[in-house]
Amino acid sequence: MPTQVRIFTMPKSLGETLGASSSTVPLSIQPKSERPATPEVKARLPIMETIPEKPKEGGITFANQDSLPKLPIPELEQTCKKYLAALKPLQGPREHSETKIAVQEFLKKDGPELQRKLQEYAVGKTSYIEQFWYDSYLNFDNPVVLNLNPFFLLEDDPTPARNNQVTRAASLVVSALEFVRAVRREELPPDQIKGTPLDMYQYSRLFGTARVPTENGCQIEQDPDSKHIVVLCHGQFYWFDVLDDNSDLIMSERDISINLQTIIDDAAQTPIQEAAKGALGILSTENRKTWSGLRDVLTKEEGSNNADCLGIVDSALFMLCLDYTEPANAAALCQNMLCGTNDVVKGIQIGTCINRWYDKLQIIVCKNGSAGINFEHTGVDGHTVLRFASDLYTDTILRFARTINGQAPSLWKTVSPDPSKRDPESFGDVTTTPHKLEWDMSPELNIAVRFAETRLADLISQNEFECLDFGGYGKNYITSAGFSPDAFVQMAFQAAYYGLYGRVECTYEPSMTKAFLHGRTEAIRTVSEESVNFVQTFWADNPAEEKVEALRKACQQHVNNTKECSKGRGCDRHLYALFCVWQRYLDAENSRSPSSMGYSSPIETGSEQGSVVGSPGQESFLSMNEEERSRQRGDSVNSRCPDHQVPAIFTDNGWDKLNNTILSTSNCGNPSLRQFGFGPTSGGGFGIGYIIKDEGINICVSSKHRQTKRFIDTLESYLLEIRRILRITNRKSTTSRQTRAREIDPDKPRSSHHRLKTRGRMITGTDNLRALARSSTGTRSPTDESLMMSEDDELGGYGFFDAGMLLQALKARGEALDQGEPKASERAAANARRREIGKKLRLVEY
Repeated sequence: MPTQVRIFTMPKSLGETLGASSSTVPLSIQPKSERPATPEVKARLPIMETIPEKPKEGGITFANQDSLPKLPIPELEQTCKKYLAALKPLQGPREHSETKIAVQEFLKKDGPELQRKLQEYAVGKTSYIEQFWYDSYLNFDNPVVLNLNPFFLLEDDPTPARNNQVTRAASLVVSALEFVRAVRREELPPDQIKGTPLDMYQYSRLFGTARVPTENGCQIEQDPDSKHIVVLCHGQFYWFDVLDDNSDLIMSERDISINLQTIIDDAAQTPIQEAAKGALGILSTENRKTWSGLRDVLTKEEGSNNADCLGIVDSALFMLCLDYTEPANAAALCQNMLCGTNDVVKGIQIGTCINRWYDKLQIIVCKNGSAGINFEHTGVDGHTVLRFASDLYTDTILRFARTINGQAPSLWKTVSPDPSKRDPESFGDVTTTPHKLEWDMSPELNIAVRFAETRLADLISQNEFECLDFGGYGKNYITSAGFSPDAFVQMAFQAAYYGLYGRVECTYEPSMTKAFLHGRTEAIRTVSEESVNFVQTFWADNPAEEKVEALRKACQQHVNNTKECSKGRGCDRHLYALFCVWQRYLDAENSRSPSSMGYSSPIETGSEQGSVVGSPGQESFLSMNEEERSRQRGDSVNSRCPDHQVPAIFTDNGWDKLNNTILSTSNCGNPSLRQFGFGPTSGGGFGIGYIIKDEGINICVSSKHRQTKRFIDTLESYLLEIRRILRITNRKSTTSRQTRAREIDPDKPRSSHHRLKTRGRMITGTDNLRALARSSTGTRSPTDESLMMSEDDELGGYGFFDAGMLLQALKARGEALDQGEPKASERAAANARRREIGKKLRLVEY
């Protein structure tokens, strides 16, 4: 019998869930998607139902969900005004006048009708943009590696003796499991900014979740009761249970260390050259349609082991990747966490790129203990995973502290009972000994692995990564000079790029909108008339005061834009939703039925008709050439002509320009992270992840070999030069925040008995400033402030609407079959069979 899978459909708020009956629309599972039922993969629930229908009594994690406001639909006129403002500095006068005409036409003809349809569509929905958002991610057909998945690089464990692979990995796993437990028991304190609660919905999507490709786009599957992890080592897969049915830990840190050492020893018995030939994780880097076909190959043979193995991987809490390499520098570490290393020896790929599974959350630990996180981005943003990473890092330190002082504090409201003091019978039906998954490698799979690896090696080779650990100054100095830290750094990117190329380009920065129910991000458009004036003023022969004044105006404009976007009042998401509504209208017209309103979602109605932009068998306007598109300008969507022409605003060159990001940037981090980054989102662009710390700025830049090192060097030179200019204009500014004690230092009348105290030369340390500017910050330990957010830290989200997703299809999706809880006898039989999956390993001494 095939596994009945419930897939992602339109999420509902808690209030809607409570008020609705428990009815679901069954999905006819396509024969091609069927695979044998696996013992581990129960009837998977749709992700949005991992939030309980009713918060647990005493639960705090989701307590604010029903009180959160919905994301507002902006006024059409205001959106168009902001759209023109974003494009004006990027266009010449003639091009901008054409865009103005297209916008005016849109406001007169198609815009009001599409706005009305969007408002009608949003009635009863959690968010007007949410389904369109998920569709854009799940129908992204290119490989997710380097295109969608971001990474975090954690700081090293502050205890050097614990920076070896097994100890660090075991420690991180235990902390991750405590986090899982806190989420499931609803004991994780909710996020908030300045007293405003934030949406916590994404935390229910972090664990036991997999992005699964199908013939018609990807779907998100989750086992909400998952209790095992999968370990990847030398491209080989291992698994063991770590939680009981109550989500309590059943293994101590030492128990997990023994398992991990056992796995490393077993994996080393297979030469890496041999293991690489069967490293099936490489298939998750393929084009999504290709990967979908290969999953069918894995599961189609009767009696094959592969379906069970695939089920174990898909339903794992998360992946733990144990790498055998020790990257030499920060840039190499960043590459390793983002896409792995590309190391071909005698024609065989032995790099860490074979030791990944990109469809799930991955914790990656190198041989020297360096650790990071790579995450599947569909259901979660950077801010959510940042909280996970921060708590992970903090808990490892506090747990170690409790081994020294049992009274040391804990992050968690409650902790799991000590597994070593529990009755083993209380663990339930679990498998704690690691098992190795043994795949049945057919000739077809062997060839697929080989070709997937060569394509991935090409992809990795096309990208380069550089890091800047700038220690000259950070948030403290920037704020003391009267600037917003994020706006200050954004202007640094603008100045560095202009200094290299003499022009400004489309720039994207996400602003978090989690103050709204199921909020994600809005796009901040950094380039403004003020920012253009600043970079031109900075690079010209102008007085220092004039440069600083231009910088202040540019930063203030960026702050204003950021505030508007954080309130859901940007232009990008609104226009994208209007475009999606138009496309749905077109689809409904093409498959016309008398009752069609043109804005109902195929996903909600269960319809398998109504393809969307770029779908097979229907030409998308986005794929038309310029001549065809220009011929269509001016035709109204309401004209009901056979061709249903595209609204002028979406065929104008300005729309293409704003959706071709050259500088894709994101500010996401705190002292627990060393670096954060992602791949470039366009062929000629840069991907820039940055972390603003108190006394430093950490920046990771990627590009497809666009002089990345030179850009980093220019950026560093600018940061030093702007500080010099600020000192000229304000001699009283300092490189560090002064304490109360130092505030009394400036000259003031002193009594005669202070005379002796004033003898001698005051030491200011200014002679060492330049040396300090090139040293790295030593601030490594997490603080309470790492969990707090300033006005500039509200960006935290990380979105990829600028990644070319606008060109991806929005495909029909159905709701899934609702399969109830398995009977106790069936569950026992499944668990008995599950224990037999994989080769049981013999534990080593540790």
